[in-house]
Amino acid sequence: MDRIVNSRASADAPLRTAVIVGSTREGRGGAAIAQWFAECSRQEAALELDVIDLAEFSFPQRYPRRATPAMLDFSKRVDRADAFVVVTPEYNHGYPASLKQAIDYCCDEWFAKPVGFVAYGTAAQGLRAVEQLRQVFNALHTVTIADVVSFNRFDGSLGDDGRPRDTEAAGIAVRRMLAQLTWWARALRAARAELPFAA
Repeated sequence: MDRIVNSRASADAPLRTAVIVGSTREGRGGAAIAQWFAECSRQEAALELDVIDLAEFSFPQRYPRRATPAMLDFSKRVDRADAFVVVTPEYNHGYPASLKQAIDYCCDEWFAKPVGFVAYGTAAQGLRAVEQLRQVFNALHTVTIADVVSFNRFDGSLGDDGRPRDTEAAGIAVRRMLAQLTWWARALRAARAELPFAA
């Protein structure tokens, strides 16, 4: 009986969702887009957000034999999360090296959790970077969300403050993606509690 009660309590608990800002480049658009996305997402009572800005971490230039404090901090925050939203630019048809570096600092911390994407770039709106990231996250046994929130930074879709001008359309895209992310996050959290993931 206790197990059933505890299971129901955990099922109702807010979903810990890490919003990862993937670019560390000066002048990046990702910080403003991530802030806007977080504000939209906080309206969802089911979510407990943790914005992880990679620009705030002092990661080593070379992969060390032992994890540094920054690496440990990042991996702990990834481990705590039930779901992820990766905010990524598209640089030269790909995603930034800073994001790949951070992803590779973790392994089973990613397993059996959903990943959504907010992307930005030029005409392709960052979608080529997202497709490459799907391959990476597939290798880490995640579930990537089909619907993507995406923007062209240079066609007037974003204002001078880096936020979407058409907040209604952008808000619809966010809600659609979060609905899928939330469904998978609840299902996978329950599955992980019931049985360890078989990697």
